[in-house]
Amino acid sequence: MNRRYVAVFPFAALATGAVLCACHSGIAIDPPDTVQEVESACVELADSLPDTVMGELARETKPESELTAAWGTPAIVLRCGVSRPGGATPSVELVSIEGVDWFAEEVPEGYIFTSWGRVANVEVTVPDDYSPEADPLVELAPAIKTADPKI
Repeated sequence: MNRRYVAVFPFAALATGAVLCACHSGIAIDPPDTVQEVESACVELADSLPDTVMGELARETKPESELTAAWGTPAIVLRCGVSRPGGATPSVELVSIEGVDWFAEEVPEGYIFTSWGRVANVEVTVPDDYSPEADPLVELAPAIKTADPKI
């Protein structure tokens, strides 16, 4: 019986190591192209983002950029400095959460929320795994309000 334990233990250690490595790998996110004023607001936002969202730890993004952030698996993804969404018009209905207005788009596997009326448009993609999908916006709102003033 001890031999069986010894034979299984190294495999278990290797399997655990592989899982840990997978959890710490970066997630590929394309940073948006921005102008200087927008990028400055995004850099300030990056400095004030929370370490956790919905109880999920921040993840490394690749390429490394102050315009992107992610938490958890599947990832809640933030991109700062995005263009206004195509379906958004001046008369669009917005959702206000903790003093930040958002344009919400339902996508096949969750929602994409884009902030409205600020220097930098902040896009937050929330997978269906996090329900209700708008909850991460509550945790992100204080950082956005501090770093990205209304226009």
